[in-house]
Amino acid sequence: MNFKQLHEQENPLLIGNVWDVSSAKIFEKLNFLALATSSAAIAHTLGYADGEKLPFVELEFIVKRIIASTTLPLSVDIEGGYSRSATGIAENIERLYHLGVVGINIEDSVVGSKRALVESTEFQNLLTDIKNELAKKNITIFINLRTDTFLLGIPNALDETVKRIHLYEQVGVDGIFVPCIEDESDILKVVQTTKLPINVL
Repeated sequence: MNFKQLHEQENPLLIGNVWDVSSAKIFEKLNFLALATSSAAIAHTLGYADGEKLPFVELEFIVKRIIASTTLPLSVDIEGGYSRSATGIAENIERLYHLGVVGINIEDSVVGSKRALVESTEFQNLLTDIKNELAKKNITIFINLRTDTFLLGIPNALDETVKRIHLYEQVGVDGIFVPCIEDESDILKVVQTTKLPINVL
């Protein structure tokens, strides 16, 4: 069963968040079916702050070691993409793809002096360009889109989440991640608004 198929089961998929080889081996021993990296955990382990402060080449090194140590599928958190251009983000995804990564997690906020949401249609256009760049190279990879509406506590977070999901769904992302959504009725609304698999934290 491939990574996308794991998201299409009746039972929820539990994904172990890892940051090094040892943590990957622990989740594998516990019979998890898939792994994903935690950007903050990797950054902090290596002495960096979260928010793309970790050099991408160091992320690649950690990812390469994890993949060499486990047979489980691995998705990698690339935060905002380690670039502000579609071409740069697509190139970073390509580098991870060639290491054996099966999915990426990308978020619709960026960290400057503080974390802020990217305007929704602007981000939709960026995703479209990224998908087009990957298609040119015949790269198929699971794109999990993290929307930070609830994480940032914006007004009308549920309505904004639903709006963004519809926009991102049109681009052809494979999954949606809504961190910090907690109310069961909100989660139900989000699940009912799309056919895409919904990830929660």
